[in-house]
Order: sequence, then structure tokens, then C-alpha cells
Amino acid sequence: MTAAPEHLPQVRLIATGGTIASRPDPRTGAVGPAVDPAELIAAVPAVADYATVTGEPFAAVASWNMTPAMMFALAQRLDAVLADPQIAGAVVTHGTDTVEETSFLVDLVLRSDKPVCFAVAQRHAAAPGADGPANLTAAVRVAAAPVARGRGAMVVANDEIHAAVSVVKTHTTNPATFASPGHGPAGVVTPNGVHFAVPASPRQPLDVEWVEWIEERVALVKLVTGMDDRLLRWLVDDGIAGLVIEGSGAGNVPGTAVPGITYALDRGLPVVLTSRCPAGALAPTYGTPGGGRTLRDLGVIAGGELTGPKARIALLVLLGLTQDHERIRRHFEGDRYPQ
Repeated sequence: MTAAPEHLPQVRLIATGGTIASRPDPRTGAVGPAVDPAELIAAVPAVADYATVTGEPFAAVASWNMTPAMMFALAQRLDAVLADPQIAGAVVTHGTDTVEETSFLVDLVLRSDKPVCFAVAQRHAAAPGADGPANLTAAVRVAAAPVARGRGAMVVANDEIHAAVSVVKTHTTNPATFASPGHGPAGVVTPNGVHFAVPASPRQPLDVEWVEWIEERVALVKLVTGMDDRLLRWLVDDGIAGLVIEGSGAGNVPGTAVPGITYALDRGLPVVLTSRCPAGALAPTYGTPGGGRTLRDLGVIAGGELTGPKARIALLVLLGLTQDHERIRRHFEGDRYPQ
């Protein structure tokens, strides 16, 4: 290992659990979070060439058990950590299943312009070819790099850097699981440095200074061929506060489900439309029953390129900030997301 340069940047590691911090139980073989932040840092001595890393625990859960409230609390903790002028950036160790949601929520509300890099693993620490150490090392390098400033939250895996707004998990087990459909990686990590394809754009974090909660009663429903509106009506009657619909193509749903969408709109619920296609924005073209133009004319909000899970995250945060449907519409249909 080469000699570490003087005055290394400081990076804070915040551990939430996930496969990257998991080991198998020696009695049962079942895998679960069992590695604390100090152990994670000790397992990657190469990071000493790039940064001085200190760690703190936030949670020790599998990522499918991360709730929106926990994600919001994590974002608040990150802002507090990054307010320290000595800290150059942060790394969050997290499970792969929901990292696209957590990173996106953090990106929405993070006020600091310092980078937050999510480090993940598909293979636990005791598995052959464990990918956690390499991903963690790369994430520290990005968090410490001045060029990463102003880019918000990112997922770093397989030597690729993905923006939180576009990253998705594409494979259940392959370490090369993360992609940004329609965009590609925002940057890469090489032996020679951290490289981004384009300069950082101005960030637009939500004004959440006075928000103490987020609205978790937001439902996501995938509508498939022949589906009627009974589930939608039931959800509305059960007390949801917002609805995200995942339709087909450029934003269309079965005409048989439209009465349920109207039922939600008539009762004052914001309804956001997304597509099940992995890439591309919505295009409200069709005026037939369930077509995109019909839905737009009813008052449905277009979710741009956002996936269903990310549109839900945005809506639950927005509902904690405002009940103004036009303000919510401006967020989704403005220039923040490609339309």
C-alpha cells in the first residue's frame, strides 16, 4: 500500500445493516446483519490511502425492513453530520433491496451539498467473491473526492456511480445489479481516480426545514390488463393519503380501473402515474378509456421518468410538506424530472 497523503479528507460512515454488514449464523446458516461500523472500516484498509474514516451505527436491519420514517431520520442525521466543516462527505452502508428508495429520499431532502454515497453488497462477508469491501472502498473514494460535491446522494457499486434519482436494482443476485436505465452511470471509479461524465447540476432539495414527519399512508398499485377498480376503492376507503399508479407503456391503465382513480381524485387524494417500463418518460397521447391523455384530463399527475417506488417516496415526503395538489404537481411535472 502506498503511503497515505497528509491532511486526508474526513469521511463519516453510517451503518444501517444490509448484506454488506451480514454474516451467516454458525448454527443455522441464516444470514443477518452482524458487523458493526468499526469492523466494516477495519476490513477495508485500502481506504486509508484516500480518507480518514470514522463510523457510527444507525440501524442493523435488512433493507426490506427500512421504513420511510427511518429513511427520513437517516437523512436528518446525515445533514447533522455533514454540517461539520471537517467532514468532506458520508458513506451509508445499506442493503440492496431498497437502497434505490432510501438514497432517493435522502437526495430529495438533503440540504448539504456534500456527497452521500451508499455502499452495498450482493454477497455477504463470508461468501466467496464478497463484493462489499470493493464497493465500500469505492464509496469512500467518491465521498472524499471534491468532484463529487454538489451531486447529492449516489449508489456506488461495481466501480460505477449511479445518481439516486435514476438507479434501480436489476438482478436478484448478480453483483452487477445496479443500472440507471435511459441514462447510464453518472460516473466511474478507476485506479486513477473518480470520474463523472458531466459537471454537477444545481441541486433542488425540498424545503423540509419545518417538516417533522412524512406521510407514510401512500399506496403503490401496479395495474395490469383486465384489472378492475375494487382494490383502488378499498385503499381509498381504508384511509390512504395518496396513490401512485404504475401503468403500462407511456402511461396507460385498463379502462376498467379508471372509476377507482376517479374515486380517489373525487375524495381529494393526489394520484401520481408512472410506467412499468424500465426507461422513458410518460407521454399522455391516448384519449381512449385508460389512455394517458384521458388520465391527464381527469387530474392525474405525471411522474415523469420516476419508477413507481420512487414516485411513492416523493409523494409521501411532499404530503408531509404540503396538501397543495398544485404544488405537488409542480414538483413532479416541473424540470426536476425528465418529461
